[in-house]
Amino acid sequence: MDMKTHQQHSGGAAAKSSSPTDLKDPVCGMTVIEQSPHQLTHEGRPYYFCSAKCQGKFAANPLQYLAPSPTVDTTPVAAGTIYTCPMHPEIRQDRPGNCPKCGMTLEPLLPALDDDENPELRDFQRRFWWTLPLTAVVFALAMFGHRLQWMDMAVQSWVELVLATPIVLWAGWPFFSRGWQSVVNRSPNMWTLIALGTGAAFVYSVVATATPQVFPDSFISMGRVAVYFEAASVIISLTLLGQVFELKARSQTSAAIKSLLGLAPKTARRIRDDGSEEDVPLTHVHVGDLLRVRPGEKVPVDGIVTDGGSSVDESMLTGEPMPVAKRVGDKVIGATLNTSGALVMRSEHVGAATMLSQIVQMVAQAQRSRAPMQRMADVVAGYFVVTVVSIAVLSFLIWGFFGPEPSWVFGLINAVSVLIIACPCALGLATPMSIMVATGRGATQGVLFRDAAAIENLRKIDTLIIDKTGTLTEGRPAFDRAVPAPGFEADEVLRLAASLDQGSEHPLAETIVRAARERGMTLDKPENFDSASGIGVRGQVAGRQLALGNSRLMEQIGVSVADLVPQAEALRAEGASVMHLAADGKLMGLLAVSDPIKASTPEALATLKAAGLRIVMATGDGLTTAKAVAARLGIDEVHGEVKPADKLLLVERLQKEGRVVAMAGDGINDAPALAKADVGVAMGTGTDVAMNSAQITLVKGDLRGISIARALSEATVGNMKQNLMFAFLYNALGIPIAAGVLYPMTGWLLSPLIAALAMSLSSVSVIGNALRLRNRRV
Repeated sequence: MDMKTHQQHSGGAAAKSSSPTDLKDPVCGMTVIEQSPHQLTHEGRPYYFCSAKCQGKFAANPLQYLAPSPTVDTTPVAAGTIYTCPMHPEIRQDRPGNCPKCGMTLEPLLPALDDDENPELRDFQRRFWWTLPLTAVVFALAMFGHRLQWMDMAVQSWVELVLATPIVLWAGWPFFSRGWQSVVNRSPNMWTLIALGTGAAFVYSVVATATPQVFPDSFISMGRVAVYFEAASVIISLTLLGQVFELKARSQTSAAIKSLLGLAPKTARRIRDDGSEEDVPLTHVHVGDLLRVRPGEKVPVDGIVTDGGSSVDESMLTGEPMPVAKRVGDKVIGATLNTSGALVMRSEHVGAATMLSQIVQMVAQAQRSRAPMQRMADVVAGYFVVTVVSIAVLSFLIWGFFGPEPSWVFGLINAVSVLIIACPCALGLATPMSIMVATGRGATQGVLFRDAAAIENLRKIDTLIIDKTGTLTEGRPAFDRAVPAPGFEADEVLRLAASLDQGSEHPLAETIVRAARERGMTLDKPENFDSASGIGVRGQVAGRQLALGNSRLMEQIGVSVADLVPQAEALRAEGASVMHLAADGKLMGLLAVSDPIKASTPEALATLKAAGLRIVMATGDGLTTAKAVAARLGIDEVHGEVKPADKLLLVERLQKEGRVVAMAGDGINDAPALAKADVGVAMGTGTDVAMNSAQITLVKGDLRGISIARALSEATVGNMKQNLMFAFLYNALGIPIAAGVLYPMTGWLLSPLIAALAMSLSSVSVIGNALRLRNRRV
């Protein structure tokens, strides 16, 4: 290409890109300036890049970044969202919709951080609140209109028709749509029953209102043919309310993933080849980039330290309560917190390859792969629907062929009556009422249940995996003791160490200073303070040259620690972190900082063991520390130094062995295992990610809450079974009467008064039985 051509294209590009914001790196989409040192010309057109790496990628395969046209489109295109059913994870499609098996609304497989509120939830809330006043009026008219004699009863039927029509045809339309889909997909479920029952009640009532003359005189009561507008309206409003509650609860399942996605910093500080620095979006960080991490900032991506030293708080991912010293050559994990010194790191894993992204994927997969427990009403719904419809058809045919005149009218009325009385009002209340009361009872005792499956499954668990840090222990460092060397006092060792540590930003230093002040000690001001890159601190206090740190620091300054080696090893065996204090070149003593066991933990574990549970400890902390804590608590099975994926594999292995597994934890590193376990139990004192991944939260972080929750689970499931028995008994008695089975012997057919009374009594019995849980001792 000659110079003239190059100048023409350059001039065109410059004119087109008169402002710096118009210039984009075609590889990563980052805004660049025309003076960027990284540029090349392709097919007569100049392209500008943010770094040599992007330029190299473009040079190797320009078409990859220019297709499908020479004009670079930097608009990010999201990958196609996959939708799945929370009850049937095998159902997947590339668009929103309803599950063909159960009718549930499909959810995104992996939610985005900026997802808005569920549009279906907003839609159902609008339908419910806009029609609730109409339902209240229809119900009041049906129950009290004939007593108060506000209007002629025939006129009242027309008023009820006008009020009920928007409730049934607009508010209830999603249910009819799902009911129709269940028929098309040959998968009868609760939506089939609701659509049939409310549809039959409404159509029958419309016919009874518009053409009352087609009905026998025996169906006229209080001046009109009995109608069921209130039954259809109330059932649709109750179902909408139930769906609103369910959608709100299900929206929380994505909260864990959103919390994880929110942990990563939004930007990183990249060091350019010329030594200058720039803040870039995290998505623009490439493998091999040099990044600066200042004190108090989060590590942007996984990588390795190339310069500097600091202590990094990795507790959110590893469960280790103590900050970890990082020096040149050590690996760092994205989203962890740099507490004190400045670091320069080289990125090794970015995007989906980071540990945080892998945890996000594990949590999402665990949530979707968990075998959900169907509500007991749904398990039999398919058979119940087929049975009810069969009885209605048989009733219609038998009355039509063999009944008294007008036989087919009697047949139609009785068939519709069967569908109306089978409408699952009590059946629909049976499980939710027990769950609602149990959830409230649990909350008063510091146990929060996120969904019905947790209450149903908790009574079945036989194995409990427990994290150490923050679950069995307090989860924060606390001063244990000071061990003086011969010739020194323990209080003086603590006072001098705390005086020196006043100049340190290290969390362990704060623990020692706080312990000294709690004991009323007077601290001196440190002078010539120096932090020794993760191995300790030095300085002058009251004229004495002090050094406080690990054994490596003692070696550097030539101080022998041999006199206190047995005591140090004994403390480490108990799970404590040990620091040495030297004064004027002589060892003064040791200071031990540990993560203390919660006061309630021994009692909680004893109760759980007595109930026959197998207790397993799994922690990211060191194996020596883990075994020390386990020995003090009587736990025989211990897994130490485990990563988040290891905890997940442990849960899966135990489940394959036939175990019903509960997982108790409080950290981000516990999230995948909490999501995968049959029941996840989070500490209310832990991270939001853990609480969002678990199905149960113990508000005070007290493991004794698990025993309370198990007892409540037993009582609640028993109560649900009783409620279902009441509901099915009601149907077992009501359906034969509606079908006219007793007519040949007694002349009885189902009257509106008996039907309304039976439906009310069935619902009242279910509600009353559920309320007994409030007074149940657990």
